[in-house]
Amino acid sequence: MYPAHSTVVASPWYSIVAALVAVMLWSVAPLLAELAHTSSPLQLTALTLLAGALATLPLSRRVPVTMLSKGWQLSVWLGVPLLIFGAVSSYFIGMRLAPAAEAALITYTWPVLFVLLSQWSRFGKLRMAGVIGALIAFSGAALLLLPQALSGGFGGATTGYVLALLAACCWALYSWLGQTAPLALTPLLPRLLLVACAIATSASLLMEGSIEVPSGDALLAGIALGLGPYGIAMVAWDKALRLGHASIVGSLAYGVPILAAALLVAAGVSVLDWRLPCAAMLVVVGCLKAGR
Repeated sequence: MYPAHSTVVASPWYSIVAALVAVMLWSVAPLLAELAHTSSPLQLTALTLLAGALATLPLSRRVPVTMLSKGWQLSVWLGVPLLIFGAVSSYFIGMRLAPAAEAALITYTWPVLFVLLSQWSRFGKLRMAGVIGALIAFSGAALLLLPQALSGGFGGATTGYVLALLAACCWALYSWLGQTAPLALTPLLPRLLLVACAIATSASLLMEGSIEVPSGDALLAGIALGLGPYGIAMVAWDKALRLGHASIVGSLAYGVPILAAALLVAAGVSVLDWRLPCAAMLVVVGCLKAGR
């Protein structure tokens, strides 16, 4: 049982290694999502979450959830699955409606949002460094969107950018709950992912009309997304948050946008111009500033 707001450093190197594993796997997520573009977003979400639940099944064990307050039980069993579903589905849909690199970069502003949430819950106010860092990070995202705004609007990509930002908010809230919850989420993760998968399946039936198992590259990419970025990475991130210091662990996540953008360019999914690396650096600098 962990007290609320606990950030006791039990094993600094263990938490750093766990965070780096999560960062590397998250960096591959945009490329895998692009490879699975033939599958509908909500069906891909359901497949990914099911694969993630199966990947984390060996870690499942009974924990005294019933000893928690009613509010925390509701947060764990309903809030966390809804955040996971919201983050993954918004991310997948956002990448279909907007350019992949830009949508991914907006989503990966979530570490600065996580830092702001942690500061607010810890001190009851936002520190100036956090606010300045957030402004710098979001100026990086704005740099990517400026040419479209100047040329007459975003068109259909606007919804994609909004959904990418929604995914960032969901991941920030998920990380904050993982840090502040009075018990570790890792033993519950397989069941939480299954609940999120059930939500995704229901949403797919309601909004897409049917459930079809993806085939070919989409099937392999969906399974890989579940095993890596939304399976092993989530376990590693939860361990890093529970055992490490939030500011150190959070700072490691700032490398995700650069690595993700580099992989998309290397794979030929995105075109490299001066705005993409500059925007990625602004996001990283802003997150580092907020983390201080």
